[in-house]
Amino acid sequence: MFQKYTKEFRYNIALAVPVITGMLGHSFVQFADNIMVGQLGTAELAAVSLGNSFVFIAMSLGIGFSTAITPLVAEADGAGNSANAKSALKHGLVLCTFLGISLFGLVLLSKPLMYLMDQPPEVVTLAIPYLDIVAFSLIPLIIFQAFKQFSEGLSQTKYPMYATVLANVVNIVLNYLLIFGTFGFPKLGIIGAAIGTLASRIIMLVFLWVLLRNKEKFRAFVSGFNFKKIEKRVMKKIIDLGFPSALQMFFEVAIFTAAIWLSGVLGKNPQAANQIALNLSSMTFMFGMGLGVAAMIRVGNQKGLQNFKELRRIAQSIFFLTLLFEVVFAILFLICRHWFPTLYLDVGDLTNQADNLEVISMAAQLLLVAAFFQISDGLQVVILGALRGLQDVKIPTFITFIAYWLIGFPISFYLGLHTELKSTGIWIGLLSGLTASGIMLYIRFNYLTKKLILN
Repeated sequence: MFQKYTKEFRYNIALAVPVITGMLGHSFVQFADNIMVGQLGTAELAAVSLGNSFVFIAMSLGIGFSTAITPLVAEADGAGNSANAKSALKHGLVLCTFLGISLFGLVLLSKPLMYLMDQPPEVVTLAIPYLDIVAFSLIPLIIFQAFKQFSEGLSQTKYPMYATVLANVVNIVLNYLLIFGTFGFPKLGIIGAAIGTLASRIIMLVFLWVLLRNKEKFRAFVSGFNFKKIEKRVMKKIIDLGFPSALQMFFEVAIFTAAIWLSGVLGKNPQAANQIALNLSSMTFMFGMGLGVAAMIRVGNQKGLQNFKELRRIAQSIFFLTLLFEVVFAILFLICRHWFPTLYLDVGDLTNQADNLEVISMAAQLLLVAAFFQISDGLQVVILGALRGLQDVKIPTFITFIAYWLIGFPISFYLGLHTELKSTGIWIGLLSGLTASGIMLYIRFNYLTKKLILN
């Protein structure tokens, strides 16, 4: 019985691994920033967390919107229509550039909100100059996403991975030089981390574009654009797919951002502990994201071929593979929950020892909850990817809103601020929202695919 699903594992893993590596790259940038900044103190770590919370919201909208390019390119590729694939990239680039600039402006305009959010004053003072620089990195990042989603739509997932790996190397080197002022470079603290992130994202964009342009099979797609000829029909199609996809990602990222802000109300140590647990969870989440992209590509291809029985079987194979991965991660979080947080803070720092030990203890409690939501989180994002491959985005958008904001957030708010559970209560709310999302999205997928097969 299981063989009809497991026989797809090898191809699905081959397709997903470069995407996962690339996605992990984005998380590893944050991981490297957090570990290096954590050596400066818990206030600095909380400031990076607060600054990034604004950027993550904007980034979720940009990345979510750009995912519209992948199913359009995958469908065109499945149908053998290269003109439509290039058109999707061209119009996607225009929209992603406009969106990147707009989101940069919105993040800058939202800075005064920090003073109204009841956050620790020393954290806000550190976060604002950090945010100014990291916000600008949204522009190259979202333009990069257009090229990345196009490449993945053609099932070429390794090239964006190469670009992300290079960006990580650049980020870590610049962090080391500029945060601590090594080898004669200025000691800039968290500003150095911001500069490293910006430089790495610019290099990532330029490298991917040059790489694709120099490959014979991609050159015609990524060069010779006529931007004077913009078709309203194609723009509308991308917006109709991209806007709901952006909202889906926004609703999920926003509830995790709300968790950062709620933790900030509890104090700088709960906020630092939340950041550690969130950073670790985001890295394992990238496995789900990568498999979600694989689901989107393969479902999009089968949609182009109009082979709906295969579409359902392949998607369910990816769901099963995801479940196996996430169970392993859940066990890893349970076993290592006391050790993982020690990677972020200097336990031997006598000046901050009391704070550091408190943060490590809090983070271990949060990882206990995070172990269980690995399964819900991974499955819901993969099912969402399969639905995007079907170009079904409107109903899933309502599902994600209900799951995160009508179920998850009220539980986080009440348990976190009005019970003794505090930070753990916030994460129980996250677990509730993710589980509700996974169940409802699967019901939607099951209904749609059975309907397509019958018709």
